[in-house]
Amino acid sequence: MFSDRLQRVGHSRDESGYSLIELLVVILIIGVLATIAIPSFLNQKNKAVGAQAKEVAAMARTAAETIATDNGGSYTKVKPSELNKVEPTLRIASSTTDAYLSSATGTATEYTVTATATNGDELTISRSTAGAITRTCVSPINKKGCNGGENSSW
Repeated sequence: MFSDRLQRVGHSRDESGYSLIELLVVILIIGVLATIAIPSFLNQKNKAVGAQAKEVAAMARTAAETIATDNGGSYTKVKPSELNKVEPTLRIASSTTDAYLSSATGTATEYTVTATATNGDELTISRSTAGAITRTCVSPINKKGCNGGENSSW
């Protein structure tokens, strides 16, 4: 009788592993965490794409101001190739992996530079004749890149 009891206790100690319920609970928890994390990750990726294009536009703006300084305040030489001469790290070739300067024009008193992000968003910085700087964003492809809409300012 004592050995029977010892045998049952020993037998229960030999069982190892997890029950089906425990495994299902763990899978459920992982699923809930993934549901929360994945949209957050994708949102951060979109922010990074936009930040890269903003940086390209800002570099182009600085290069345009440098050109004006070197040319008596005139922005007539503002073109992608000229901006690239002033700032060699400024990407001017079309790319699907990096933001690039897609357009740049200037007159004697104003200029416009446009950077295109990898998702197709176009971020523009313009200087008016009066010296006012405007920043606009157009999202022609996915219609949601510019602060959740097709058009916005930044």
